[in-house]
Amino acid sequence: MIYTKTELGQTAFQSRSVALTPRQRSAFIMFDGKRSTEEVLNATAGLNVTAEDVTHMVALGLLVATATPAAVPQQVLAPAPIADAPSTQSEQAQYLKAYPIATRLTANLGLRGFRFNLAVEAAGNLAQLKELAPKIKDAVGPEKFKELQSALYD
Repeated sequence: MIYTKTELGQTAFQSRSVALTPRQRSAFIMFDGKRSTEEVLNATAGLNVTAEDVTHMVALGLLVATATPAAVPQQVLAPAPIADAPSTQSEQAQYLKAYPIATRLTANLGLRGFRFNLAVEAAGNLAQLKELAPKIKDAVGPEKFKELQSALYD
């Protein structure tokens, strides 16, 4: 099963309004709508995250099941056009392009990138991702940053 964070989940995670154990918080970060539950459980096995932890987060409304990305037609994944705001639409498209790159870059930093990964997860729009960009560049280096730079600024 593939889960993604709900808006309630994002808010609760940032404000710490819902009591989650450190292991549940670590697992919560990894649910991005792309990784399966099995992948998340394998990645967090050292923290002893269990399927019960995932079920608990689903029951709290922090995570919601999604369709497998490969099974969803591309037009369904694309954001609906906004007639009155063409710049907002292009910013949203740019954000949707840059977000997974930023997530991948920060996730590959290991423990050192944990805070960056949290910051990327919390970034809800293009402007917030652009604010993080210089810090990500310093952490990953200019060569690896080129892909994210292209997604953010081109």
